[in-house]
Amino acid sequence: MNHRFSWPDDRLIKAAQDGDVMSLTTVVMRSQPHVRRFALSLCASPQDAEDAAQEALIILYRKLGTLRATGALASWMFRIVRNECLRQVRLLAARHEEQPAGPEACAGPSAEEAVLRGLEAERIAAAVGALPRDQRQVLVMRDVQGLPGRTVARSLGLSTAAMKSRLHRARTALRDVLDAPTGRPEGQAVAQAGDRFAGSPAEGKAL
Repeated sequence: MNHRFSWPDDRLIKAAQDGDVMSLTTVVMRSQPHVRRFALSLCASPQDAEDAAQEALIILYRKLGTLRATGALASWMFRIVRNECLRQVRLLAARHEEQPAGPEACAGPSAEEAVLRGLEAERIAAAVGALPRDQRQVLVMRDVQGLPGRTVARSLGLSTAAMKSRLHRARTALRDVLDAPTGRPEGQAVAQAGDRFAGSPAEGKAL
């Protein structure tokens, strides 16, 4: 592998952890292409990937000293990028939930409802993050960001029919995960959230 695109070696990482600014800068620069590749494979869109990569590199710069094993840099950065991508999905899901559905929405949620919604958003985000990248992209763009079907298809380089097929697979996969019994009191609420997020069968026909 070309050294220019290899992960920083242990000696460089150790020097950076010991406070050498030049070494720290070099660690961040050499990690950048790998971090961007992680982000592109995990996030829903190129823009989300860019945002997640930038945030992950900032965390690397600020918190490299907390890395215990220098040889674990790749797995550490992968987790950071994954968490950033999931955080973005949680924020989008929360905004989706906050949109008023009618006059009754103006009353605001009770404390119990707020807790359940937080649990719903967390579980939905994890389930969305576990989808294959192609399914995650189309689901987030169509159902969370609310982009028109033709816009989603064009952005992903798909025909409208292919986009609809991929979206249907993504919704089905997400619903299967969210419908699984949790054994917890909030399980029913989460399943209902999954129906809203993944769309009903009728909605699937009107993409």
